[in-house]
Amino acid sequence: MSSLAWIDFDEAERQRAQRIMALFQERESRDELGLGSIRDSIADHLFPGTSTIQTRLRYMLFVPWLYQSLEQRGGTPSQLKAEARTLEVRLVEALKNGGEIRGIIGREAGVKLQRLPSSVYWAGLGAWGIRLFPGSIESYFTGLLRRRTRHTQDEAVTSAEAISSQRLWAKALPPAPPKLLDSTTFHLTNDEAGFIVDRLISEQPNSLLTHLAQYRIEAECDYIWEHPQRSDFPGKAQNLVKQADRFSAVMHGASLLYNLQLSELREHDGWVSFYQQRIADWADGINHKNIQDWAPDDFWKTVEHPAHNIRPATRRFVVQWLEQVALGAGRISASASARSLVKERERRLKSSQSRFSNRAVRDRWTGASGADRLSFRWSQAKSHLRDLAYAG
Repeated sequence: MSSLAWIDFDEAERQRAQRIMALFQERESRDELGLGSIRDSIADHLFPGTSTIQTRLRYMLFVPWLYQSLEQRGGTPSQLKAEARTLEVRLVEALKNGGEIRGIIGREAGVKLQRLPSSVYWAGLGAWGIRLFPGSIESYFTGLLRRRTRHTQDEAVTSAEAISSQRLWAKALPPAPPKLLDSTTFHLTNDEAGFIVDRLISEQPNSLLTHLAQYRIEAECDYIWEHPQRSDFPGKAQNLVKQADRFSAVMHGASLLYNLQLSELREHDGWVSFYQQRIADWADGINHKNIQDWAPDDFWKTVEHPAHNIRPATRRFVVQWLEQVALGAGRISASASARSLVKERERRLKSSQSRFSNRAVRDRWTGASGADRLSFRWSQAKSHLRDLAYAG
């Protein structure tokens, strides 16, 4: 029996709430029309363990290294948590001392840092099999106290059993570099990169992220469907990327129409002209054959993911928008039915906080919200792949 009794029934909800709060701080990621469950389902298939607030790949090692250093210390869970925070704040200075400029979590906040790297990477560490226990950060510290108490009281536990029951991190985790908290960088060694790739192969063998990581493939493109080696992707990944491209392209029009209508309500001529032009450009780029060939039932089966529930109302909205686009993308901005579809969708989602219904909320709108194409966390995956490619 494990010496850690992980009891944290609300961990999934806690992590989901953190993701939602993060989205509200990223203007381009705002989910005004309730497409987040589809977006995240696709992203978790393609790039599992990533999130929009991750920065650099070596944090996947920094966090377990720092936490390992606490596992032999005494103290209450609250004391250990405070020590962990101190270590993570020290890491900020160590990265600065190492000459890093971009990607440092807490570079400006310093000791006032609110979102620690551990909270940003915790779910990813579990998804990649680097973190072996299932609990939250809070239950981790409680578990350390329980483990020490049990092994102090139970002298019958053999050395082998103790080692097995204490396994909190992957066995092959590379050792922390000396003087980690004095000066360090985001540069991965070959051993560290190999460990991460091995974890992906073991835990996420079918993901596109694993395929790209395994062969150290990196590319500078804005979207995964623009990848120069797309034709070499595994078959399932190619199909998912195709579906992601089509969904992103089609639903981008709904987001633009949402922003156009708010611009009109705000009577801001510059914004109105901007979104009218963007919708015209979007309509010109729509592949009508793709729309005709799109089978929604196949799409829902392809993107289905156990961690995300795509509600019937969301599916209906997507299908109804697809029908509007099929009638003619060029007429969308002037279409009363398309405008009403978008407006009513946002009203149902936000109720009294709808920008269409609540003028005070609308007046705080700054001219752009969810106005970019969905990219399904390719930016974060691309950064991680670049770090792997330059390891050594």
